[in-house]
Amino acid sequence: MSQTSPAGPITGATTAIAPSAVPSTAPGAAPSMTPAAAPPTAPPTAASVDPEGRAVPHAVGVSNDEFRAALARLAAGVVLVTAHEPPLSQDGPRGEDAGMTATAFMSVSLDPPLVLVSLRNGSRMDDLLLEQPLWAVSLLTENQRQIAGRFSMKGRISDRLIFADIAHRRGELSGAPLIEGALATLECRTEQRVVAGDHTLVIGRVLTAELPGGEGEPLLYFKGKYRQLGR
Repeated sequence: MSQTSPAGPITGATTAIAPSAVPSTAPGAAPSMTPAAAPPTAPPTAASVDPEGRAVPHAVGVSNDEFRAALARLAAGVVLVTAHEPPLSQDGPRGEDAGMTATAFMSVSLDPPLVLVSLRNGSRMDDLLLEQPLWAVSLLTENQRQIAGRFSMKGRISDRLIFADIAHRRGELSGAPLIEGALATLECRTEQRVVAGDHTLVIGRVLTAELPGGEGEPLLYFKGKYRQLGR
C-alpha cells in the first residue's frame, strides 16, 4: 500500500472553512470597533519523543500518537483507487496500472457529482494523478478484504502481478481497472487538488457510477483492523 493514515490505510484530512465575519451596523447606530487581529501563531512542529520515550505534543495541538488514537475510532469504508499510467510513447512499453487502498474517501457534491480522496504527498498515486487526470474508485465488499490488504502492502515492486490475480475490467472512460464484484465503481476526472499538510486532497468529478456487486455488505476499517458490519 502506498498510503498510511493516522486512523487507517489512508488518511483524509478535510479542513472546514468558516465563513468570513462580516461586520454589520444597525441603521442610525455608530459603527462598532473591530479589535486588532491577533498576531499569527507559529506553525505546528512535528511531535518529538522525550528521553523516556513519551510523545511530546506539537507546539500547537496534540501529539501524533494522540491524533492517531482518536481518529482510529472513526470507522471508515474501504475503497481501492486505481489509475492507468499511459505509455511514454506509442512505440514504447505499455503503460502500467496502479492501485491504492484508501479509507479517506468521501462524497463532496451532488450537483455537480464530486468525490474526494486524500493522498500522501509524494506517494506513487499522488505522483501519477499529477499527470493522469482520469482515475477510478471501487467500493470494496466485506469479502474483498484480501484485495485491500494486497494493495496496502509496503515495498511492493509493481501492481501488475496483483491485478493479474484479481477479476477486473477496464473503465471505458478512465482506462483504470474496476474491481469485479465491488459494491460500486466510479470513474472520475480530477477537478481540483488542494494541499493539506502532508497530504493532498484530490477532488474528482464522477463520470460514471455503476453497481456491479448488487446488495453486498461493505468492508470497514476501525481501530487499525478491517471489520464487517456488526462484527
